[in-house]
Amino acid sequence: MKYGKKNWVFCDGDLPPKGDNPEFPGHEALMITNVGKKDAHIRIKILFEDKPAYDKITIDLNAERTTCLRLDKPIGKEGYQIPYGQYAIHVISNVPVCACFGRLDVRQTNMAYYSPAGYGF
Repeated sequence: MKYGKKNWVFCDGDLPPKGDNPEFPGHEALMITNVGKKDAHIRIKILFEDKPAYDKITIDLNAERTTCLRLDKPIGKEGYQIPYGQYAIHVISNVPVCACFGRLDVRQTNMAYYSPAGYGF
């Protein structure tokens, strides 16, 4: 049985501020898991409201491995830093992978970690 999809889209990117607690900084994360037997070569495209998409982020994910990309830090082999503000993510892989997206929002005293829905195809 195959698991995963070659394309994933997460529409609700919006990096929250880091906040005042260094133990729990506000951030977003993209988790990608390759449960297959072949290595994944992944390209990540960032789409913006007010400027052209950036599509030069690449990562390699070995077979039967997982990775967590903190999106408040530089990502990919290129070390691209996603700017603050609204954006969307398109994950493109040569083999099926599973992906999810999460956000730790610290704008209120009751912190919230939630996972906006993604679309895989």
